[in-house]
Amino acid sequence: MDRMAEMEIFVAVVDSGGFTEAANKLRLSKSSVSKHIASLESRLGVTLLNRTTRNVSATEIGINYYQKCIKFLEEIQDADLSVKAMQTEAQGILRVSVSNDFGSNHLINCITPFIKAYPKIKIHMTLDNRFVDLVSEGFDLAVRIGNLSDSSMKAKKIANTKLAIVGSQDYLASNGIPKNIDDLSDHQLLNYSFEKSNNFWRIPGPDGEERQIRGKVNLSVNDGKSLLKAAEAGLGLAYLPCFIYGEKTKDGSLDKILTNIKFPELGVYVVYPSSDHIPPKLRVFIDYLSSHFKKSGNEIW
Repeated sequence: MDRMAEMEIFVAVVDSGGFTEAANKLRLSKSSVSKHIASLESRLGVTLLNRTTRNVSATEIGINYYQKCIKFLEEIQDADLSVKAMQTEAQGILRVSVSNDFGSNHLINCITPFIKAYPKIKIHMTLDNRFVDLVSEGFDLAVRIGNLSDSSMKAKKIANTKLAIVGSQDYLASNGIPKNIDDLSDHQLLNYSFEKSNNFWRIPGPDGEERQIRGKVNLSVNDGKSLLKAAEAGLGLAYLPCFIYGEKTKDGSLDKILTNIKFPELGVYVVYPSSDHIPPKLRVFIDYLSSHFKKSGNEIW
């Protein structure tokens, strides 16, 4: 029998004041209880119990051991209850990875009601354009935009976002408004780069086939907000998702061009490690994000 079981039997004997009572409580035979106590005393090399014909009581060493057993068994019980609670109640730290642009433009703004609704959940959000390894880096989930490549992860689509080419009125007045895709090669193109920087844009042509547009790329940035500011300053044209440029086209700071072209839509996904048991804290957060963006027609501007 393992040590924890021996402790439980010993505690039951001390609490009951006898082997018979302890055996009845534990649904064991009296001889089995007696053997386990004898084995425990033999292993420890001490006498834990004073035995008389009328009762059983703990020795001085036994009292000390009893108190430590009580503390240990309570901690084990607390640990079990804590784990069970975390599997039934939404609580704990939720580690979220999201890009700088989407995190600062949208996720930070939309999680306030969630935090108020689930005060026992603490969100640790990392804003980083780097493609993180969720498992090795300890994240519970990531919000990712575009094509998904890691099939070992589970994913749920929560929204769409459209791409468009935008430029400031000053830039377009000085350099002309492109009439077609070919005209872009004569313009200053602001490149939205990530880990690999390419000096061209990938844009669908009239036939739907992707084309590489090589214009005059004078600036490559891996941060959408910075690229947006560069476009506002008249440094060139930017090809961005609408969750970055949306407000600027609404207030007139930037204009969309080539609106006759059907630019791609990018999916916005919640990605998380595959598991048979999804923690409640993760499940309620995924459900919240899905519901939040559904209210806006699953379209992010």
